[in-house]
Amino acid sequence: MCTVFGVLNLASEIEVLARFGRALADPIRCQLLLALRAAPAYPSDLADTIGVSRTRLSNHLACLRDCGLVVAVPDGRRTRYELAAPRLGHALDDLRTAVVAVAEDVTCADAEEKGCC
Repeated sequence: MCTVFGVLNLASEIEVLARFGRALADPIRCQLLLALRAAPAYPSDLADTIGVSRTRLSNHLACLRDCGLVVAVPDGRRTRYELAAPRLGHALDDLRTAVVAVAEDVTCADAEEKGCC
């Protein structure tokens, strides 16, 4: 029998995965996460590295903050961004290696019907 506590726990886990998926759904956010996996950085440096405007970068960083994946750390008059937890870097590495193992020309059997892959 499922308890209320168990249902709330499950809902929280689903929300966490949904937020992570939303963050990874955009190539710019993926680039940001990978850049921050390597080292904390300032927005101006990230914008230059990724090749986007600071305004666009700011919107993506806000999304990643809202998803709980990055944190803004005050550093004097500037703000530095970093992954919210070191284990996120490990999770990104695990995801990258899992995806690399999938053949590029293979899609799900029901991709057209379900809209995936």
